[in-house]
Amino acid sequence: MATRKSGPLDVMVGARIRVSGNRGMIQTMLAERIGATFQQVQKYERGTNWVGASQLLLIASVLGVSVGEFFESAEAGSSGLSSPTRLLAEPGALRALKACARTTNPRVRLCIANLIDSIADRTPGMKATVTRLNTDDRGKRRTFPSQG
Repeated sequence: MATRKSGPLDVMVGARIRVSGNRGMIQTMLAERIGATFQQVQKYERGTNWVGASQLLLIASVLGVSVGEFFESAEAGSSGLSSPTRLLAEPGALRALKACARTTNPRVRLCIANLIDSIADRTPGMKATVTRLNTDDRGKRRTFPSQG
């Protein structure tokens, strides 16, 4: 079996682990919580060793960050709203995206997006969404997919 060598992405992820860890967690504490030695954590941080997906998820959980934060570019905004990686790392985001992708009707997709926007904006009730939809296409006949 071939040995996997670390690469530039491993170095970047390691640097992010180090930065996230500087929020008050020392290497030995992190190592204890993830079941590794502090030397192993040092190797992760330097990018000498690559971090497996399960281990990365555990590290993110212990540090209180999303896995996506380990892959963010330095230019990304602090809110993370411009980063697809961070957005997809949010709980439920991938599920919502997959459901939307299964919908072939563009009108239904627009309704889904408007509904999510209104919920995110904390617009009281569905009335605002229905009103917005009615003003978007006045005079057009609405058709909805059959429930077949």
